[in-house]
Amino acid sequence: MPIGGRSIDVIISNCVMNLVPDKQKAFSEAFRVLVPGGHFSISDVVLRGKLPESFVKDAELWAGCVSGAMQMDDYLNLIENAGFRHIKVQTEKKIDMPDQVLYDNFPKELVDEFKQSKTGIYSITVYAEKPSSDCGCSCC
Repeated sequence: MPIGGRSIDVIISNCVMNLVPDKQKAFSEAFRVLVPGGHFSISDVVLRGKLPESFVKDAELWAGCVSGAMQMDDYLNLIENAGFRHIKVQTEKKIDMPDQVLYDNFPKELVDEFKQSKTGIYSITVYAEKPSSDCGCSCC
């Protein structure tokens, strides 16, 4: 990111991080540019369960932020690994893909199997803070 370190107070993003190939680097860069005590609020799409490989490779689902989605716990761990603290999922809403979109683009058996699986696609909003000091503790 062509922005100096410790120069941004707040970062907001809407369904972009899950499309970035190197998500850990993206979160690390967000951490780098935030001032101590700065925060972000990011809306994104995450999964609970596994998407069929055909779904992952589908351009329409990629454009809809579904194919690039990763497991919710893994996503939150990336944020923590970047150094953020006070991580909170502020909103979580299950996304139901329309039957017509699924059946028009994928074999019936695959769609039926997906619909019976426990896989869930969720829109979440995550809030996290950069610690206000460089002490290295998790309390700041």
